[in-house]
Amino acid sequence: MSRRIGRILLRAVITLVMVAILNFGLFRVIPGDPASLLLGGARTSVTDEQIEAQRQNWGLDRPLFPDQALDYLSATLQGDLGYSFKFRGRHVADLILERLPATIVLVGLAQFIAILCGVMLGVYAGWRRGGAVDHAATGVSLALYSTPSFWLGMLLVVIFSTALGWLPGYGAYSPGANVGSLDLALDYLRHLALPVTAVALGLIGQYVVVARAAMSDVVTEDYMVTARAKGLTGGQMLMRHAFRNAMLPVVTLITLNLGYVVAGAITVEAVFAWPGIGGLTVEALNARDYPVLQGIFLLLGVSIVMANLIADLAYGLLDPRVRQ
Repeated sequence: MSRRIGRILLRAVITLVMVAILNFGLFRVIPGDPASLLLGGARTSVTDEQIEAQRQNWGLDRPLFPDQALDYLSATLQGDLGYSFKFRGRHVADLILERLPATIVLVGLAQFIAILCGVMLGVYAGWRRGGAVDHAATGVSLALYSTPSFWLGMLLVVIFSTALGWLPGYGAYSPGANVGSLDLALDYLRHLALPVTAVALGLIGQYVVVARAAMSDVVTEDYMVTARAKGLTGGQMLMRHAFRNAMLPVVTLITLNLGYVVAGAITVEAVFAWPGIGGLTVEALNARDYPVLQGIFLLLGVSIVMANLIADLAYGLLDPRVRQ
């Protein structure tokens, strides 16, 4: 057991190092460098000699490997992700930490709703295969699964914000909201409703499809026939045997999706102008702010690796055969 956990942790560490190296190289193969981007677009005349002097000052004239790569890895381990081009003078880590809470609230709440509703509905549909609930849940889930979340977001804005006027469809707060009051919290929840619904609807489709397929496979296994022959009730068979075994692929999907919580739903945040990591990504792309993009991609890679680590450890708890 301990040897298996050690292998999992070692694999995670190696993957994190590879993610960091790939993240370093990805933005170095793009034409241009920070000196030319920052100084070349200045309104005042900047000579080539000044740009080259700045490159030397920042160490960009040194070889990519191993000099700049080692400097990058060392700075990353210390939490130094560099400075933003667009938000001049701001640390990338500060910008990400500033936007991260809004994304965690949005995507985290949507994930919770989707897991709760999607898994329960998928398990029931797979347990009662061929019934009315199964047909309805499968059809609706496939439709939601194949629909882009940003299109769902725009549809929700058109219906509930533009046409009906029930909920706001832009930003996190209304202009002039009182800071520190109960009205401010209620206003935040009203702004949160539509983007959470857009993200949750897309995720519910995934969970229903995967949970139903897993449960449909489990109910046909020989041990389920044996349990029925022993006189176990449907509820006992579901909770003692079927549910736990059907959760393995669902856990994989849940942990992978949880890895994307910190990255945010970029398209949905863009539709609703939500001030999270997704919105920051769009701003950095438009401004060619490579340090910010590099920091966001690193955060995404680390979160996915950690989510896979949690999934590997959870397998051992759900299935004793994995621990052997």
